[in-house]
Amino acid sequence: MSTKVFISWSGDLSRQLAEAVRSWLPGVLQYVKPYFTPDDIEKGTKWSTEIIKELEESEVGIICLTRDNLNKPWILFEAGALSKNFGKSKVCTLLFGIDSSDLTGPLTGFQDTKFNKTDFKKLIESINKEGGDAKLDSKILDEVFEMWWEN
Repeated sequence: MSTKVFISWSGDLSRQLAEAVRSWLPGVLQYVKPYFTPDDIEKGTKWSTEIIKELEESEVGIICLTRDNLNKPWILFEAGALSKNFGKSKVCTLLFGIDSSDLTGPLTGFQDTKFNKTDFKKLIESINKEGGDAKLDSKILDEVFEMWWEN
């Protein structure tokens, strides 16, 4: 069983962060299947339909936030679509170069993650809880996280 993780971004810096998370995450949690646009949309596919499908099916959403995209329409749309599945999916805002106090509106309703080792590890632990039978034992998760964080 895989855990689907939707990674939301808007803007260049946010995209770079999202790409890094997408490539890094399965190294730590091998059962995780990250979804990142546009890379995971096949050519010729109606992209809006594909994104909505992935938003509905994802157990976790990571919203990559920077100063440049706090109020961008797609960020707010994707956060709202993920939160619609509340109880089924977690919505995790990942703050890069900003603080919780910079958030306004609906994004303040989600427990945020600052992009530092301690807080990011808490995010990974939270995602791991969604892994069902595939989730890693906490000691193994600690070891794998430490190994991959240095990369």
